[in-house]
Amino acid sequence: MSRQPCASGYFRTGYEQDLALIATRLERRSLGVFVIALLAFPLIASPFQLDLACQVFLACIGSLSLMLLTGYAGQISLGHAGLIAAGAFTVGILFRETNAPFWITLPAAALVGALLGIIFGLPSLRLRGLYLAVSTLALHFVVIYLGGEYESRRGFSTGIVIDPPRLGSVSISDGRAWYFILLAAAATLLVCLNLLRARTGRAWRAIRAHETVAEALGIGIAGYKLLAFVISSAVTALAGALFAYYRGFVSVEAFSLFLTIQYLAMVIIGGMGSLLGALLGATFVTIFPYIIEIGLLALPGAQRYASLLFAVNYAAFGLVMILFLIFEPLGLVGIWRRIQSYFLLWPFRHRAASGSRR
Repeated sequence: MSRQPCASGYFRTGYEQDLALIATRLERRSLGVFVIALLAFPLIASPFQLDLACQVFLACIGSLSLMLLTGYAGQISLGHAGLIAAGAFTVGILFRETNAPFWITLPAAALVGALLGIIFGLPSLRLRGLYLAVSTLALHFVVIYLGGEYESRRGFSTGIVIDPPRLGSVSISDGRAWYFILLAAAATLLVCLNLLRARTGRAWRAIRAHETVAEALGIGIAGYKLLAFVISSAVTALAGALFAYYRGFVSVEAFSLFLTIQYLAMVIIGGMGSLLGALLGATFVTIFPYIIEIGLLALPGAQRYASLLFAVNYAAFGLVMILFLIFEPLGLVGIWRRIQSYFLLWPFRHRAASGSRR
């Protein structure tokens, strides 16, 4: 039997192949190995490693939602931390006041996020750029103020304590929380992928590229802008609800303005306009402070630098953002694509055509 020659590229001959999430046999096998590794991870990981991985997946949910809004729809938002706080406080208030189970609190948090998305997305119909960013920034302060008022009036001055969610008599905590968060992150990624492959995603890309041209093509600018805010806000609030359950504690101190900056850094460092960039950026920004801490403590006389750890983290974080903006505007996903292209084209070297942009 003669052996079929290997294809020299990825050829698609129909819309079904073009829309397939997993196109090749290698991708299917790689995905299978990756899923098995994720399912087995809690069995071999230390408590610290498991906690760090859960932080990464929670950050992935929030960064994916912001990527939809900013990276694809082109709408600037500085209220991301406020939306996360809204979801977390929705869970805390419903749990403390009514002892509601998680299958009620999670949809309620998403609904609160969607309502906030409508309210604070309406200015996007008339405002752009810096003015839109400032209007969304108000969301953060409004939510934090209301959350702080609830804490003080109900006597939760040190925060709201939340019990782990339960399925019957089984508590979703420790290793079980990993699978809960993993399922939520996978579902979020799948929803985002399908949104971007549908008419909604194409409309968002057109609005981001050129709003006037998109309107001339018959795209409802107002409706799709508002839809971007609603979906992004709902998913972000859901991330905040999962954060509340995972930490078992909600307090306004956990949702500073720096949290918004971190999520913006995730989409910038990861690479704007790419879901893979959102995942890579969330992983990098979550792990980066621990890398800085390990490096600082490895220096001679580490105890003398312990008090400087917080300041060094801030400075290093800002420096990394500046370096990416100047030297790697495509972010981590741009680096990954160049590495991928190198191995796909090896041993040949790709050269840009004369006169084309590099």
